[in-house]
Amino acid sequence: MKEDRTIASKPRRPKVNLVDLTTRVLEDGKAENIVTLDLARKSNIADAMIIATGQSQRQIDAIAERLVVSVKGAKGHVIGVEGRPGCDWVLIDLGDVIVHLFRPETRTLYNLEKMWSVDLPDDDPGMRATANA
Repeated sequence: MKEDRTIASKPRRPKVNLVDLTTRVLEDGKAENIVTLDLARKSNIADAMIIATGQSQRQIDAIAERLVVSVKGAKGHVIGVEGRPGCDWVLIDLGDVIVHLFRPETRTLYNLEKMWSVDLPDDDPGMRATANA
């Protein structure tokens, strides 16, 4: 009799959609003015950049921690996290997605949306006034 030497492979997990996962975590953490920038045709550093505002250092730190845990739990990779513990600007590198979490005044100062030539959110008149100044 022939012996069956077929090796059973583990079913592959579907690739996690980092943009959707990140957006859900940011929304759950009550981040504001969430903007997703498509970088696929603009840069080779990532496929997308997500920018959001938190109202306090504590909120930003909690959102950053929850995002790292969620991505790892979904079998995604966290390349690096910078800006903690100060939490005025936290950058989370997820490989294909770069996440920036800002305090309002820091987001206005650096204005990444303008640097990447993207319209600012309509619901933040303070940012729009500063960007147009």
